[in-house]
Amino acid sequence: MTNSLSRRFLLILGVSASAAAACAQTPRPSSDLAVYKSPTCGCCGAWVEHMTAAGFQARVTEVADPGSVRSAQGVPASVASCHTAVIGGYVLEGHVPAEDVRRLLAERPDALGLAVPAMPLGSPGMEMPDGRREPYQTLLILRGGGTRTFAHHN
Repeated sequence: MTNSLSRRFLLILGVSASAAAACAQTPRPSSDLAVYKSPTCGCCGAWVEHMTAAGFQARVTEVADPGSVRSAQGVPASVASCHTAVIGGYVLEGHVPAEDVRRLLAERPDALGLAVPAMPLGSPGMEMPDGRREPYQTLLILRGGGTRTFAHHN
């Protein structure tokens, strides 16, 4: 009698532990990317292609003044670029590599988002036919407007 009771207890305990573990799993970060860009910007479209190829689902909205979106999202003018995107509660400014976005969503820092200021040659969407690349940094935009280096590239 005690053997069957012990087996039953262990079975129930195992099933309960499995159910608890399944419930405790964190949800996968969203791959839904809202992109705001000028209708005439070709490099923005190339960045969207980079992100789509990396598995993100991009919804593009063409806006007459991308700067208004940037301001509304709280992005400082010092890190401005040609397009702004929003994903998982974070803002992305400019030609941010998909690998940096994945890291941002995995680490979930207390920050506004990421930026690649200006339009560095060799960044996603700014590839050159002759292969020229320049070193650049992806910056973490801190709440309050400051920045710090998040990643180095090229």
